[in-house]
Amino acid sequence: MLNEGPEQFNNSRTESETKSHPQHQTATLGMGCFWSPEALFGQLPGVIRTRTGYAGGTTDNPEYRRMGDHTETVQIDFDPGQISYEQLLKVFWDNHNPANINDYKGRQYLSLLLFHDAEQERAIQHCIEQRIDSGDRRPETEIAPYTVFYPAEERHQKYYLKRFPDALAKLSQLYPSQEEIDGSTIAARLNGLAKGYTSLERIRNEIMEWPISLPERDRILELITKIRW
Repeated sequence: MLNEGPEQFNNSRTESETKSHPQHQTATLGMGCFWSPEALFGQLPGVIRTRTGYAGGTTDNPEYRRMGDHTETVQIDFDPGQISYEQLLKVFWDNHNPANINDYKGRQYLSLLLFHDAEQERAIQHCIEQRIDSGDRRPETEIAPYTVFYPAEERHQKYYLKRFPDALAKLSQLYPSQEEIDGSTIAARLNGLAKGYTSLERIRNEIMEWPISLPERDRILELITKIRW
């Protein structure tokens, strides 16, 4: 598999895999249908990997048609040396109105923040206080400790990118399976591009700064430049 970004990542979607990379952190959040938030956060430099799923409830092994009391969520692995949790929170609250989402489909669509540790909990409260001090109302976001995350079905991962078969064909030259494509940093960026949140030029400029070998960099750049959108 081709290395990419600050560090190679496979697509094991387990808590232990995230903990094996202690320099990276994880954020879990909901802000309505999970397709657009995955693209929104996936295009940000410093975000390593994104995945859609179900969290915040108690139902065992939820599925899209049998979600129980869970919420559509996005889980984000990120490098705090490049992007902070506070910056992710700003993107979160600047890009949805909790009052227009909560109760729209019960708990399926919910403004939700699941903090992974005490530091994230403090950051959330600090950001809320800052927003109130600047004149905003207290956001109607549910805040709770993280417990478990169930990955959504494959068709819900990188939803916008998968509208472009040629993009998947090009990425398959870098990764041997759809699972590894879905878990890659470059797929996260291209999913943001497919949704219109970023540009190919921005992605190319970022890749030029990735600490990877010149042949790997050239191969990635060549392939993504040739994608027929």
